[in-house]
Amino acid sequence: MQFKPVVTALVSAVALATLLSGCDKKEEAAPQQAQQAPQVGVVTLKAQPYTLTSELPGRTTAYRVAEVRPQVNGIILKRLFKEGTEVKAGQQLYQIDPSVYEANLGSSQATLESAKSLAGRYKQLIDEQAVSRQEYDNARSQQLQAEASVKSAQIDLRYTKVLAPISGRIGRSDVTEGALVTNGQTNAMATIQQLDPIYVDVTQSSAEMLRLRRDLDSGKLQKAGDNAASVKLTLEDGSEYAQAGKLEFSEVSVDQATGSVTLRAVFPNPEHVLLPGMFVHAKLQAGVRSEAILAPQQGVTRDLKGTPTALIVNKDNKVEQRELVTTRTDGAYWVIEKGLNAGDRLITEGLQYVKPGADVTVKDAGNLTPAQSAPDANGKGK
Repeated sequence: MQFKPVVTALVSAVALATLLSGCDKKEEAAPQQAQQAPQVGVVTLKAQPYTLTSELPGRTTAYRVAEVRPQVNGIILKRLFKEGTEVKAGQQLYQIDPSVYEANLGSSQATLESAKSLAGRYKQLIDEQAVSRQEYDNARSQQLQAEASVKSAQIDLRYTKVLAPISGRIGRSDVTEGALVTNGQTNAMATIQQLDPIYVDVTQSSAEMLRLRRDLDSGKLQKAGDNAASVKLTLEDGSEYAQAGKLEFSEVSVDQATGSVTLRAVFPNPEHVLLPGMFVHAKLQAGVRSEAILAPQQGVTRDLKGTPTALIVNKDNKVEQRELVTTRTDGAYWVIEKGLNAGDRLITEGLQYVKPGADVTVKDAGNLTPAQSAPDANGKGK
């Protein structure tokens, strides 16, 4: 009986230790249960019309270019234009010394008068058989040759006034007063460029062109309607050019060195903002995909092989991994070819806490910017 207090104390101590151990296990189990169902942010994907655009590098080219060259020999007496200004077709640009050509014209005109007089007399005498028919024909031939010489001399004299062949902006003059110029010389006296409208030449890979044509033929893509040939420009400083252009033609051959095709668009340029040789980016409308899937970039990652992947939450609230096929980005979105469908719940928030097969609870994603939350028909956020 003397050992009962000791036994009772021992039993109490064991019971207390068991109770404390049970509390510790409950406290450890609670975080484990919480970790089994982490919360992730998702966005529900929707199929929507999307206009495919191609952004291509290019350079501006003058609509027309005319190099001004002399057509007669002589000394430049005057330059009659201001460099860098607009000139009109037919406007006089230079005056070449005309004295030699005026003298030639006077001599030709004198020869013509003599030939006409002789032919006139022979015409009267031939009826009286005072001269032979052959002599009259020779006189008539000399008259015609003299008339041709006068016309040639008039043309040469007219060419001493160097005129603008086209309207446009003229550059610097490569000759000054007193310089000798010759017909057929290699160097141009000045160059005129028509800047309104203006060409923009861009290059597109032949593979991309083939893919677009194949999608259009199969019905996967629809033509973009009346604006199918519409082109917009981004300038070198990143600003948008105010005027829209129109696609003129595509090259009929592929550049063997680059595997690309040249496309030419024409743009109105009334303010002469675009100058020849400027580097620009042209955005061409290729077609419309009626049911496109656009995924926020926050929900797309790449594995060790570089393959794009995404995690979605299925109907059982389990995480699934999808391999994706993407073609392009548009702003903050990937355009998805394969791997995601309308109605899929794409995880964009909490990706670092989950793995495929894990149970999760979902909420609306909170890591999307307002521009990403509601894409419009062109794939861009509102």
